Amino acid sequence: MVHNHRNVQGGTARAAIFGISDGLVSNVALIIGVAAADTGGSSVVIAGIAGLLAGASSMAAGEYVSVKAQSELIEFELDRERESIAEKPQLETRELAAIYTKRGIDENQALQMAEAVHENPEIALEVHAREELGINPGETGQPAAAAVSSFVAFSVGAFIPLLPWLFGKGSGALIASIVLGLLAAAGVGFALAFFTGKSKIRTMARQVGLGSAACILTWLIGTLLGASIS
Repeated sequence: MVHNHRNVQGGTARAAIFGISDGLVSNVALIIGVAAADTGGSSVVIAGIAGLLAGASSMAAGEYVSVKAQSELIEFELDRERESIAEKPQLETRELAAIYTKRGIDENQALQMAEAVHENPEIALEVHAREELGINPGETGQPAAAAVSSFVAFSVGAFIPLLPWLFGKGSGALIASIVLGLLAAAGVGFALAFFTGKSKIRTMARQVGLGSAACILTWLIGTLLGASIS
């Protein structure tokens, strides 16, 4: 059976998963904290929208810079390797043969394999990048795609706990936010477990636990601030 592997190096999938999880946890915690300070429903909505926009923009900018820097570093290393292959082909051939030898291949066969690889400079670059640098030259990352994915995912996650406050206020909206937040956190955990092959129950419990801890902390802070203001 042939297995089709997903691209996990580009950064887009990671940005989406991290974005929706961070948006959900941060905004539900923010909403609960503001609501615990005994403010009106309009204040919660304003805080929730501000948190959504600020968080999504920050996540997108940070993801772009991160993936861009990683891509530039990979390109720099690839350029160095490409230059070395062009200027020192024999040295690079011996280095590749040595790698094959360490993996248990006969020295003569390893040298023949390395020489065959170096007959094509582009193939040689790809093989050296994989063997020496541990990277795929064709998958250096997509900064713009990662930024957009992060922005959209964070916005979706942050909007979920805000939804009840668009139609109500008070304890009813607060309870609905908490319930939606916990359900969404469990959904994120289920998705993570599905893609990583980990235990669904454990991953869901981890996500719910982390989200609950953040909510409890901000609720306590909001309660203390509300009491001190009043």
